[in-house]
Amino acid sequence: MNTQRVLIVGGGQSGLAAARAARDAGLEPVVLEAGEEPTGSWPRYYDSLRLFSPSKYSGFPGYAFPGQPGRYPTRDEVVGFLRGYASWLGVDIRTGARVEDVTTDGQRFVSHLNDGTNVEGDALVAASGSFANPYLPAIPGRDEFAGEVLHVADYRSPLPYAGKRVVVVGAGNSAVQVGHELATVADTTLAVRSPIQFVPQVRGGRDLHFWLDKLKLDLLPPAVLVRLVKGTPVLDTGEYRAAVEAGRLPQRPVFTSFTSDGVVWADGTTEPVDTVIFATGYRPHLPYLNGIGALAGDGTPLHDRGLSTTHPGLAYLGLEFQRSFSSNTLRGVHRDAGYVIAALGSRTRRAAVRG
Repeated sequence: MNTQRVLIVGGGQSGLAAARAARDAGLEPVVLEAGEEPTGSWPRYYDSLRLFSPSKYSGFPGYAFPGQPGRYPTRDEVVGFLRGYASWLGVDIRTGARVEDVTTDGQRFVSHLNDGTNVEGDALVAASGSFANPYLPAIPGRDEFAGEVLHVADYRSPLPYAGKRVVVVGAGNSAVQVGHELATVADTTLAVRSPIQFVPQVRGGRDLHFWLDKLKLDLLPPAVLVRLVKGTPVLDTGEYRAAVEAGRLPQRPVFTSFTSDGVVWADGTTEPVDTVIFATGYRPHLPYLNGIGALAGDGTPLHDRGLSTTHPGLAYLGLEFQRSFSSNTLRGVHRDAGYVIAALGSRTRRAAVRG
């Protein structure tokens, strides 16, 4: 019997996790990565980014993150880690292979690449992430605003904003981390829909991720976690909370509209602003699946815990809260990969037998 081929769109942490699971299941993974190397969106994140999980909890099965287990790796260290892991896997990874479109006859999938070539497979995992689709909420007056508007996806460092008036929209980890470093060089305010929910990074002398692992909280279904956690938790050693409470990084209700030179705050006051940075998250980026009816009208995938509800041979990886709190993180994506690859492997083997 021929080895069943699994096409994996995206060569970041999710795509590499899928390749590992497929390899270990005796399938033939083929990773199609649009970029120059299999490191996903990590090289394009802001310069100061550090993982919120210690290196001990940020490695992959059988491939530990190097260095002291209690440190928090930098962006560039994650890039190097993924690069090394991709090489260690020893699977077929094709870089510069952007998937423009996918077609299927109900049994096999065909990925149509930007260079005009096609790659066929018995199953397909969409693991292309969401970095290419940053979410910008619709706020009146944006088109008239003469200042700079950007998403945190396009932010790199605070240096270009020195001495300016900056508003960062969002109340999650990225918003607080970026706002905190901007506040050292610029007049910065966090615009939030609800107050920031700080969660201590260390409890009882242990990093929070020790307790997540010890108490198996990472394995809880997302619906359970939503009931347990109110708002978006921001991991904090105490530094961020202190800055907010001392007024060095003030937070106030998000503005209701733009003006030509600033914003209108929720209390009706207006203020001139130079730059507004939205740290408002991302949405799945799966335009190559538009033609097969796998997506809802808003472009989100139709799935159950990562398995397509429209196409039996199709799966997704790296979706937020796909199966757990850690689904789209370095420490959690391999669990989801094992789950979806096991399901796809069973399906492709049954199809091969019928064939």
